[in-house]
Amino acid sequence: MRKNKNKAEIHFEAGPYNYIGGKWSHSGNSKEVFENRNPATGELLSVYPQSSKKDVDCAVTAAKNSLEAWRKFPAAKRGEILLKSMKLLMERKESLAQGMTREMGKILKETSGDVQEAIDTAFYYAGEGRRLFGQTTTSELPDKFSMSVRMPVGVCALITPWNFPMAIPSWKIYPALICGNTVVLKPASYTPDSARHLVEVLEEAGVPAGVVNLVYGRGDSVGQALADHPEVRLVSFTGSSAVGSKVGELCGRVLKKCGLELGGKNAQIVMEDADLDLALEGALWGAFGTTGQRCTATSRILIHEKVYKNFSESLVERARALKIGNGLNPHVEMGPLVSEMQRQTVDKYVQFGKKKDRAKLLTGGEILNKGEYEKGFFYQPTVFAGAPEMKIAQEEIFGPVVILIKIKSFEEAISVLNNTRYGLSGSIYTRDVNRAMRSIRDMETGITYINAPTIGAEVHLPFGGVKQTGNGHREAGTPALDIFSEWKAVYIDYSGRLQKAQMEEVKPK
Repeated sequence: MRKNKNKAEIHFEAGPYNYIGGKWSHSGNSKEVFENRNPATGELLSVYPQSSKKDVDCAVTAAKNSLEAWRKFPAAKRGEILLKSMKLLMERKESLAQGMTREMGKILKETSGDVQEAIDTAFYYAGEGRRLFGQTTTSELPDKFSMSVRMPVGVCALITPWNFPMAIPSWKIYPALICGNTVVLKPASYTPDSARHLVEVLEEAGVPAGVVNLVYGRGDSVGQALADHPEVRLVSFTGSSAVGSKVGELCGRVLKKCGLELGGKNAQIVMEDADLDLALEGALWGAFGTTGQRCTATSRILIHEKVYKNFSESLVERARALKIGNGLNPHVEMGPLVSEMQRQTVDKYVQFGKKKDRAKLLTGGEILNKGEYEKGFFYQPTVFAGAPEMKIAQEEIFGPVVILIKIKSFEEAISVLNNTRYGLSGSIYTRDVNRAMRSIRDMETGITYINAPTIGAEVHLPFGGVKQTGNGHREAGTPALDIFSEWKAVYIDYSGRLQKAQMEEVKPK
């Protein structure tokens, strides 16, 4: 790095941040770089390469060359390496969280939780190294043994977003590795440091050279090159539904395995019998946690007409009182958006909500760019009162914006909740066990919460949604093993003669 004599800012040269074949290397495209800046202060943190197709080819080749040895390495021993990485993450949790807050903005409690999720994921899949269970079953023929086993897929391309820059890569890397695959990770350009720190931990834990590779760059170049690459057998993508559909199309043309975790327009129902204080805490956390930049964020709150006035007034009051600022400040409750582009996207939706949807703005709706907010990408917590068909109630905003919708009955609430093209997460606050059970049955979501907000997944349960939220695969838990492995049916015939299934007449002796 060097310091500009005319400015106080320190300037960084792009480091050898691609990790290919067990070595940290410069991109072959040395002239194109991107900056990593703190979204709260504008501080330059680091500079990374905009990698080329040649870099992708090198990374995929390294992954392919290491596949044979890694897939034959005992799964239990693979798990031991994962366990070592878990311990390293635990030791570095505080510093990793601080680095994550600096580069993507969310408050320290949340980035600590992000690192903890990677820790939990490593722990969980390390245990799978001594399971990876298949099935043994009976055969319809005598003297014949039948079973099923999991086999690795091959080279996996992992394309991850910036809002959970360590948790989501861990959701993909750890199950892929425990199944015997090798990987190439392309992280989001807004959070390059967190991806590098995770790969450094895996390297130190003893993951062999070439098993994990890291390549930086734009989605339309590096991401597409990975999805297109003939040696990549699987693409796991987390991001917007628009980009995800293109990834799915690319993979579909060549019958490449593909896992898509996409958008959401999640709703929280507040019934008239709800614990309103509890529902209020859930709504605040669901709507404004991570500055609303979660696929599971609470974007709509469906409130029974009997409690609408009381609940909406309390929510507006609490939203106005949220402390906004630099996430490194322990007193701050909501940090900045990740970039100016994201802030402009949020503001466009807000302006549309006010002018075209004609929703009633209850609080917020303004960019914060003066005083302590001058150098960051801050936005006011925003609450609208609106209707289910409005654009702001149908499209994913990915910011601190929530729409309140009045409902008259439980049946109407379920109907409104389901009336979007997404189906990730849904929540209901009620003391009625019958309503709770019907919600579990009737919500068109991959995740359903009872008396809890729409955010807060745990790593041993499947994560994902229905409709345009994804293509049916799940992350986390044992279901993640299904995308990162192939089932093989095995038959062992020890009869000593040719037996023909479905064509033999077998009689008791």
